[in-house]
Amino acid sequence: MFLDLLRSFVGKVINIDRGGRGSKVGKLLDVYNDYFVLLTEEDGVVYYNTQHIKSVTENTKGFKNEFTEDFEYKKANNLLSLLENQKLQWIKINHDGPEKIEGILFDINDDMMTLIFNDEIVRISMFHLRTIRMG
Repeated sequence: MFLDLLRSFVGKVINIDRGGRGSKVGKLLDVYNDYFVLLTEEDGVVYYNTQHIKSVTENTKGFKNEFTEDFEYKKANNLLSLLENQKLQWIKINHDGPEKIEGILFDINDDMMTLIFNDEIVRISMFHLRTIRMG
């Protein structure tokens, strides 16, 4: 039901988790099985894990949509496939929270992902994945 609601907002400006630390306003580009794609002014394209979203508000003010309609972004049927296609690429995880981290995506499976940042190897539970930015 929540995915159907999100799909009804595709192409519209929405506010994710209004008022919270991770609150973002942007244009909803697409919705998939367990994630959606939001175009924001501050961060560009952000991929959201739907299981961590508390609220969605339709918002028509305060967003300058200066992007072309055929804006390109990564696509996959689910979040795991999206990330598998980004192996050995630079990604940013949970960029708006205290657990933010970035690095090269080295490995991923249903339970966790492995990032390499400088001389550290970091393993992150997939359950705690909230947002992803590429590049």
